[in-house]
Amino acid sequence: MDTPVNSHADYHAHFYFDESSLVHAKALRKNISEELGFYVGNFNTKPVGPHPQWSFQASFTADDFEVFVPWCIEHRQGISVLLHAVTGDDLRDHTEYVQWLGAPITLDLSRF
Repeated sequence: MDTPVNSHADYHAHFYFDESSLVHAKALRKNISEELGFYVGNFNTKPVGPHPQWSFQASFTADDFEVFVPWCIEHRQGISVLLHAVTGDDLRDHTEYVQWLGAPITLDLSRF
């Protein structure tokens, strides 16, 4: 796995899970919010937007990158995590400005 590179001001991390990893995903989401203090979005148990699997999102900045990304690597336990820039160009953010922790998931880019 390539080491993610901090090259943007703002980011989202999307954590993908299924029934077998649901309990771990709930714990990750809670820890990201309560222990790390990052904003987390809804806990989606259906595809939402370009995300074809169950997921939740965390928002973080370039200043948080060096703490948050290693934390994700250590705690994801097999859950795939999409890291992408938030630049205002959703298509580029979800295609050119992506980095993966774990197995990449094919996104549904038709909405862009």
